[in-house]
Amino acid sequence: MGAVVDVVAFIVTLVAFVAAAGHGGYLAMLSSAARKRPGGQPAVDFARKRMPVTGVTLGVTLLALLISSGGVGADIVAILLGGGGGIASVKALQSSQTRFRSGRY
Repeated sequence: MGAVVDVVAFIVTLVAFVAAAGHGGYLAMLSSAARKRPGGQPAVDFARKRMPVTGVTLGVTLLALLISSGGVGADIVAILLGGGGGIASVKALQSSQTRFRSGRY
């Protein structure tokens, strides 16, 4: 039973960490491309404003990934932290994409 919970916790936290890193990568690419274009400063500012959200979700998911190497109790906490951080990362990424594509930055 403990091994199954450990594997599930590892998978959940790893997927959450990848989602948080993906949001950070999206903002980094957006910022990099905007710096190369004339008049891209508003997009750079938009990406810079969204970076703290990415940092927090990346930190939470990394903490969950580290906690997942503990016992069953720690694995359950890691699943909750990782799941919450992953969901928050995906929502933040969708929000960033929607706001950028609609020009509300």
